Amino acid sequence: MMSRLVDLRHRVEYGLLMLIVGLVRALPLETAVSLSAAIWGAVAPRLSRHQRALANLAIAFPEKSHAERDAIARAMWRNLGRVMAETMLIDRILAEPDRITIANARVFQRYKDKLGPAIGCSLHMGNWEFAIWPLVAAGAKPSAVYRTVKNPYVDAFLRHQRRDLYPGGLLGKGKVDGNREAGQQTARQITDYVRNGGRLGLVCDLYDKSGLPVPFFGQDAKSVVIPAMLARRIGARIWLARCLRIGTGSRFSIDIKELKVPRTANAGDDVKWITAAMQREFEAWIREAPEQWMWSNRRWS
Repeated sequence: MMSRLVDLRHRVEYGLLMLIVGLVRALPLETAVSLSAAIWGAVAPRLSRHQRALANLAIAFPEKSHAERDAIARAMWRNLGRVMAETMLIDRILAEPDRITIANARVFQRYKDKLGPAIGCSLHMGNWEFAIWPLVAAGAKPSAVYRTVKNPYVDAFLRHQRRDLYPGGLLGKGKVDGNREAGQQTARQITDYVRNGGRLGLVCDLYDKSGLPVPFFGQDAKSVVIPAMLARRIGARIWLARCLRIGTGSRFSIDIKELKVPRTANAGDDVKWITAAMQREFEAWIREAPEQWMWSNRRWS
């Protein structure tokens, strides 16, 4: 009986989502994105997550006034509103290639045909879904790890929406289609995938309770070490990527940067150095456009 009720709830949630998707897709792209930004900008600052965003901003920018930090947080919510609408319109954005440019195209052209095993690491900035685009454009058929949604119908929809950005497939972190065992196999899958020459995308700017504490905006923050461990063990490259929104529409510039992977006699030191260097680059990117980073996430313990 309980499982039937849960399934019914999931189906209702999915039905409501499909209604919203239908409304969004009935509008021109820029209209839908602007409307979503306005709604999020009006509603989100009234929620508790706004206080978390302000607390995180106070850690990162103690020199700024409360009013300045509040303005950044409100701009962040509008950006997230755009991201939510764009998630339902990925196919339309990709159908117009001039909406996405690669800022340092010379670096991209130099390496796109000789990537080898690679790990692409990005952060929740601009619209982070498109940070993987350089690997797609290079024909590298990247895969990615993503956090699964408990509702299997919604999870399947989101995976379908992202199919053109991750032609190598998506590997779920946690329950996958109701199967916890599938999620627990993710670590082995990604190791084998990269070892066999695959290109893997990871978002690496969240608090990780099992991660290493490294400096981030002047305070230690536990950070994901999987990219560093994989790259050092397997011999893969690490590419950092930032998706920066241009203006307030659905146009983006992708910055890419290779992070050198040391391989000394001390594996632990190498992993910590790589992890710290990654977070240092993320911090520099965030400082350039703080209103485009997701301050509402947990980052410090």
